[in-house]
Amino acid sequence: VLALKREPSVLHPDDQSRSRYDDFVEVHLSAMNVMMMNQPSWAHQGPVFGPWHRVLLRQFELELQKIDSNVTVPYWDWTRGNSRSRTSSLWRNDFLGPDGRTSGPQVGKVMTGPFAFDNGNWPIRVKDRSGDPDYLVRRLGRAADARALPTAGAVNAALAVVPYDTAPWEDSLRDPNDPSEWRGFRIQLEIPLHNLVHRWVGGNMVDMSSPNDPVFWLHHCNIDRLWAEWQARHSDEDAYLPEDGAP
Repeated sequence: VLALKREPSVLHPDDQSRSRYDDFVEVHLSAMNVMMMNQPSWAHQGPVFGPWHRVLLRQFELELQKIDSNVTVPYWDWTRGNSRSRTSSLWRNDFLGPDGRTSGPQVGKVMTGPFAFDNGNWPIRVKDRSGDPDYLVRRLGRAADARALPTAGAVNAALAVVPYDTAPWEDSLRDPNDPSEWRGFRIQLEIPLHNLVHRWVGGNMVDMSSPNDPVFWLHHCNIDRLWAEWQARHSDEDAYLPEDGAP
């Protein structure tokens, strides 16, 4: 991942400040920005949430394999034991690095580990807002609405839901007062599970440019794993809906 951060950008070949890793952040940011322009997003809040991120994950993995053919992207099962803790081995200095500062100047700044700005390896270049920090920010479990990660029970409840998605196919078009419009596995995967984990990590992970935190890939690999598990459990259901007519 650090090597990919040093590779030249494909989207901006003349900008030496941009990297190949930054290209992936920009692609995700662009997909989210569509929503800000009141256009239906092809990546979020609709049926394509599953396959769009699956393609992004695969393209990212292929880029890593150009550097080391043995690399695969692991998944983070947020329901298991110590994985649910701020002290999990996930956040050690020899893996993703720790939580951000909890007090003093630059609250949220990740100070140690491979993705610490002060190591010179991980400048944040693709941002939601020009004034956002140049360093990685995390606030693990500090959001009032995300004190804890999803439980195994919540995951199993989502996996039991059919079909994959339902009309009107865009969450922005659903009646917030009509529960019948908020049915389907994709909604249960994206909103209660996926969104909660982004908020629990906090910092860069709540931005549109959330792949700036490398934990993004482990999180989405787990989301993709759960979609695959849902497909295996419900082989009599359409693996994806609708066949046409959605964003």
